[in-house]
Amino acid sequence: MKKKLSLSILGTGALLLLSACGHGDVTSQSSGVWERLILTFGKAIQGLSFGGSIGLGIIIFTILIRAVMIPLYNRQIKSSRELQELQPELRRLQSEYPGRENREALAYAQQELYKEHGVNPYASFLPLIIQFPILMALYGALTRVPELREGSFLWVDLGQKDPYFILPILAAAFTFLSTWLTNKVAKDRSAMLIVMNIMLPIFIFWFGTQISSGVALYWTVSNAFQVVQILVFNNPFKIIAERNRLEAEEKERKAKIRRAKKKANKRK
Repeated sequence: MKKKLSLSILGTGALLLLSACGHGDVTSQSSGVWERLILTFGKAIQGLSFGGSIGLGIIIFTILIRAVMIPLYNRQIKSSRELQELQPELRRLQSEYPGRENREALAYAQQELYKEHGVNPYASFLPLIIQFPILMALYGALTRVPELREGSFLWVDLGQKDPYFILPILAAAFTFLSTWLTNKVAKDRSAMLIVMNIMLPIFIFWFGTQISSGVALYWTVSNAFQVVQILVFNNPFKIIAERNRLEAEEKERKAKIRRAKKKANKRK
């Protein structure tokens, strides 16, 4: 979880760096791999802007990207849940191998634990890594492609900041909800989970106030999509209900064994 938070901060920092470095217009005459990618994104958004609505193009573009990435995000959520389930075992290993002198032994024991349970500790990072260049290319398209920089949608100028902070608030709210739903199934909620639930939405809100409304719109729709995706494919309420059912069945099974043993002892 700490690494995931660090990656999110790294990604937003990369966007700020991009905004500081790239100011020239990107047109069909522009050269360079990055400029061509920005132009490709710009043309894709324009092609999806039915009725000339750039905001609608961003929304459709975002939904299409997230739909394509559903398998990756489902794997991310599943991997995060598997890691959460292993936290008690990981803490036990940390107590067995304390200190720097046991660092290699601890790392080996952790890898063996991951292997035993079929868990890839890095699988949850892949969708985040993939999303960074998408965000940066989209930011570049909305700020450097002239046809998109002048677009508007509802109350916002897509090339400028949201004057009423509505999109940053929505982006932060959906970030909080998606994180809360993802972590709700955790048996053991560490301090890092609590910090992530609180600090990440605050960070997203702050960053949303610093970027163009087009990127904030993308972020809002993307996180709203993720909330729906979690509820459909990895509903934490269903997972908890199933876990409780299995635990109740296990308790009942053990109780039956105890009752059977008592009866057997009485017959003796």
